[in-house]
Amino acid sequence: MTFYVENETGEEFSFDEKKLIEMLTDTVLKKLDCPYKDISLNVTFTDDESIREINKEFREIDKSTDVLSFPALDFDVPGDFSLIKENDSSYFDLETGELLLGDIMISLEHAHKQAEEYGHSFRREIAFLITHSLLHLCGYDHMTDDDRIVMEDLQNEILNSLGITRENG
Repeated sequence: MTFYVENETGEEFSFDEKKLIEMLTDTVLKKLDCPYKDISLNVTFTDDESIREINKEFREIDKSTDVLSFPALDFDVPGDFSLIKENDSSYFDLETGELLLGDIMISLEHAHKQAEEYGHSFRREIAFLITHSLLHLCGYDHMTDDDRIVMEDLQNEILNSLGITRENG
């Protein structure tokens, strides 16, 4: 797995964010029975103003948000990797052969506010946002109540399996 992690804010984490990203990605992909072990993922930690600009540009929503997901894959069925054709160069890095999952952008300002609001650790909030975004990259969304429930259940299963709960996160 290759992770490109950029921290535009310069904020120091009290935990190893790269190890957390790797652990969460590995757990999500195993949970979804992804047949590809070699993947590439980009994660950018930024501030509210930068994420607001990206949100406005790509979603036409002129406000900051906690996380944005930019999938590199197209899914007809969420989490169904069987339709990805190994010879489709648009899904794989031409140099490494890794499956391109996509990009995640997280506002650290939003993450701090939400951690405080929900009464859990900053690490747990970052883990939640990464897990949430990874599921988006794998075709899940929360546009309907049924989809939202499926996605929330998966998020909770994944985080709980790693002991990253609101109490222990």
